[in-house]
Amino acid sequence: MVTAYDYPSAVHVARAGIDLILVGDSVAMVELGHETTQEMETDDMVHHCKAVKLGLEFVKSGSMLVGDMPFGTYEYEDTDIALRNAYRFVKEGGCDAVKLEGGSVARAKTARRIVDGGVAVMGHVGLTPQAISVIGGFRAQGRTAVRARELLDDALRLQDAGCFAVVLECIPANVAAAITETLEIPTIGIGAGGGTSGQVLVFHDMLGMLSHPQHDQFVPKFCKKYAQVGLAIQGGLVESGVFPGEDYSPYKMTEEEQAIFERLLQKDAEHRRRQHEIAAKKLSQADEYETLKLYGDNNSNNNNKGK
Repeated sequence: MVTAYDYPSAVHVARAGIDLILVGDSVAMVELGHETTQEMETDDMVHHCKAVKLGLEFVKSGSMLVGDMPFGTYEYEDTDIALRNAYRFVKEGGCDAVKLEGGSVARAKTARRIVDGGVAVMGHVGLTPQAISVIGGFRAQGRTAVRARELLDDALRLQDAGCFAVVLECIPANVAAAITETLEIPTIGIGAGGGTSGQVLVFHDMLGMLSHPQHDQFVPKFCKKYAQVGLAIQGGLVESGVFPGEDYSPYKMTEEEQAIFERLLQKDAEHRRRQHEIAAKKLSQADEYETLKLYGDNNSNNNNKGK
């Protein structure tokens, strides 16, 4: 599974034959510049899901599309709220399934309600980024025996609730392997070793989208970079001073039409020069007026002088 957040990334991922495509709420961090994923709303996620869906349709891809339900859209005791939001991902965003974070009893109840409502659900345990204010930041989970056993219980609870797969994020490899061996449904690891049923990586991280010759944007320790796309982008954007040139100026006039055009220009050259001077003067005067306005309301100052 690989993330995609827009039409171009969806086309690339689908053409690569990736089985599952996740429109992750990580879009908040890697595309929108936020420090966490918590800022995303359902409208935001549906917007990105629509774009990714169009990319999959363009490629005629059979990849499964999963949408991340954002923070604050499914945690309520009234599970019908979660179901209504899940329906939006399917009906408006074109998703085949939604993903929820957490494996508590309450979360399993929500997952069961959504599944019973006809929407497939992927679970997610371990590091759950939406809950960083509770777990103390982006920290690995399951590194004590007790907590590791709790993660197994969380995963089993999600399986019993009807989830078709569970993401295991930032947990020790042996813990992920034990959970994978115990479950009947697939596990998808991210920073969880190679013993899971599958893997998920963020599009921008694995391709080095934010690589730069002078610095390297933070990338999680568990993420292998398969390319340095950022360097290629930087190279392509550097101005060389030779564009467009003749090769990229394809639209030509015939010599006859060019001669006629030049004669037309000569006829009203003096008129165009005068119009240019008038326009330049007007712009200069307008600029002076705006500059004066920076020091306050001129009208109000004049009025005060008479008092």
